[in-house]
Amino acid sequence: MNTTPVVSVGPLVLEAPGRGEDLRVRVSAPVTGNDLPIIVFSHGYGSSLHGYGPLVDHWAAHGFAVVQPTHLDSRTVGLTPDDPRSSRLWRFRVEDLKHVLDHLDALEAAVPGLGGRLDRDRIAAAGHSFGGQSAGNLLGLRVLDPVGADLSDPRVKAGVLLATAGTGGADLSPLAAERFPFMNPDFTQMSTPALIVAGDLDDSPLSVRGPEWLTDPYFLSPGEKSLLTVFGGEHSLGGIAGYEVRETTDEHPARVAMIQRVTTAYLRHALGIEGESWAAAREALSSSELGKLESKR
Repeated sequence: MNTTPVVSVGPLVLEAPGRGEDLRVRVSAPVTGNDLPIIVFSHGYGSSLHGYGPLVDHWAAHGFAVVQPTHLDSRTVGLTPDDPRSSRLWRFRVEDLKHVLDHLDALEAAVPGLGGRLDRDRIAAAGHSFGGQSAGNLLGLRVLDPVGADLSDPRVKAGVLLATAGTGGADLSPLAAERFPFMNPDFTQMSTPALIVAGDLDDSPLSVRGPEWLTDPYFLSPGEKSLLTVFGGEHSLGGIAGYEVRETTDEHPARVAMIQRVTTAYLRHALGIEGESWAAAREALSSSELGKLESKR
């Protein structure tokens, strides 16, 4: 796949009544090309629209328009623990993603040269860590809080969930049970096609189950799903959270490059653009030292 120069514009500001803060967004897109498929990307806890350059830059250079909202848990917002919104952060995140989808016209108009180039029939949701749960809600994941509301969005046709938490309850560590009670997902209704990406060394302090906890979104959800197991991958999966950021504990450029290629190929396949690159990715990973792919229907 050929790459194209990318333009990124941000922060773009969307009014968001009832949120307490305007929603700040970054949009990245190739400078040429039409009918651009859209990825709305949800960052991990504490990050912002400034993160995830290794993924966002790659996706945009390969023909996607990527929209990155900054959620309320971002360090750039500075919400205090006693803020009344803190207990509902997971819900505000989902509302942020939907707000972006509701205002694509405004975002498109705010980026010079982007007008008339977006394909609203090809939208994917992606996210890392806490952002994986947020994106998963648009695919049909339900948060049991205590009852799981259906927050799925028919505009979203596919997803990529990276290092996304598994089931709650007894699977949570005492730390997670105390601080993050919203980590209680139900995957049984998450039927939208998705690629789940999990590191086989991602031994999260939030769970007592070890790295296999991060594969729950694949094994416990119905419908067409694929699982990319990243060999040697910890929570940052080799460095997807940013260029040389301190959160990366397992820096590995080849691992990141593999994730770039596989996620791009999957999205092109799942959104009905072309399937050759996905077939090639599957073949390449059949004998790779970087990871393995499996799929189900």
